[in-house]
Amino acid sequence: MKFNSDEIASVIQKEIEQFSSQIDIRDVGRVLEVGDGIAQVYGLADVMAGEMVEFASGVTGQAFNLEENSVGVIILGDYLQINEGEEVRSTGKLLSVPVGDALLGRVVDPLGNPLDGKGPIVTSKRREVEMIATGVSQRKPVTEPLQTGVKAIDAMTPIGRGQRELIIGDRKTGKTAIALDAIINQRDSGVKCFYVAIGQKESTVAGVIEKLRESGAMDYTTVIVAGASVAAPLQYVAPYSGTAMAEEYMFNGGHALIVYDDLSKQAVAYRELSLLMRRPPGREAFPGDVFYCHSRLLERSAKLSDALGGGSITSLPIIETLEGEVSAYIPTNVISITDGQIYLQPDLFFAGVKPAMNAGISVSRVGGAAQIKAMKKVAGGLRLDLASFRELEAFAQLGTELDPATQARLDRGYRMVELLKQGQYKPLNIVDQVLVIFAGTRGYLDKIPVERVQEWEKKFLTFMTDQKPEVRDELAAKKDLDDALVAKIKAALDEFGTQFHPASETKLVK
Repeated sequence: MKFNSDEIASVIQKEIEQFSSQIDIRDVGRVLEVGDGIAQVYGLADVMAGEMVEFASGVTGQAFNLEENSVGVIILGDYLQINEGEEVRSTGKLLSVPVGDALLGRVVDPLGNPLDGKGPIVTSKRREVEMIATGVSQRKPVTEPLQTGVKAIDAMTPIGRGQRELIIGDRKTGKTAIALDAIINQRDSGVKCFYVAIGQKESTVAGVIEKLRESGAMDYTTVIVAGASVAAPLQYVAPYSGTAMAEEYMFNGGHALIVYDDLSKQAVAYRELSLLMRRPPGREAFPGDVFYCHSRLLERSAKLSDALGGGSITSLPIIETLEGEVSAYIPTNVISITDGQIYLQPDLFFAGVKPAMNAGISVSRVGGAAQIKAMKKVAGGLRLDLASFRELEAFAQLGTELDPATQARLDRGYRMVELLKQGQYKPLNIVDQVLVIFAGTRGYLDKIPVERVQEWEKKFLTFMTDQKPEVRDELAAKKDLDDALVAKIKAALDEFGTQFHPASETKLVK
């Protein structure tokens, strides 16, 4: 029986094709050692930096170090389930998280898995966690205000949509409180909010979530939690995951606000990973690229051009200082990346000035461009006035006699400080802010005892809402102050002055 060579060739070719289709062409490696959230893997010769890998036990990881003979993998899950010698496969994909409206009102981990017991998150949309920031030519200047509802901030260090404003201060000085007020104040603005808790106590995060729920803010907020009890890799990834979720709105013409609480702990988590991977330590044992770790994160906050839909991400990174040391490595890094900082001072906080903002070194590099015209007109010199008041106050404590003009400046300064105090979780409408700051800067509080300033403010706002709604509505509509409106506000202040004081007392002076 003779065989045709062509037939033999076709059979062999067919066998080869079938054999090839059965080969698993994915890259495979083996775990050499595992511990503390990282694994050293032999093999995976074609793996990419940042690529997702899967362990045989079902845990996922991310390629972090590409070395000559092994790959350093950070483990995004329970590393205790992984054993030496276990098989590892590359996936050919970068880390991604679920995005979209399904995440609003939910509490998730940095991988998008629910933590609130409300069932799975049903969405088909996903975005890559790491992404190159939008280029300069695809952005536009920040001009649209993002109101925080905090008088001191909206008046002196205004924040615009697309801005990055650092909140910096020692622990327990009210940093998170400011960020939460900003989230609560977005209730009717259409801005979607993301709160990323990094290395926080779970009990603290639970309190934050409860407060947001009580305020009705969870309806438009997603909370991403990488608590103090989770391994360093998840704490490191958490801010990038939150930003990816926020970008879904920015790139679709929407607006998002994201709070990173706090980036000091993310830097510590990154340092831990780097040292475990034997990367060379630099200043304060941080790796040399910790600046890049934060810059590539914060550069993703932007105001997009009209051609790209005009969406924005506004970020409020939080940094914790030790004993007010703003010149430490991580604080100086983040200060140089952001568009301004709100510095909270412990001695002001303990003196009862809340928010404890130091007007002298707090700054917004966007400034008046992110304020409505009315606020710009009434609060133009307020920050410098308060900073000079603090210096004058320190001088006056020496006990020297002051001339009447200096004493008058001091007296007004005390009243403005009192006026700018604000309770936690009580953001104020921008119209009400303009009215009270107008009264303070124009001298309508000069005759009011300091201890009665907050009482005066509360009653004045009630008076404007109940008895002068047309003036308030006109200011809300115009968002600007013309001569006619200023005259109406002055008349309202004079009328309220007679109601607030008994007839025998002196009428308020301008």
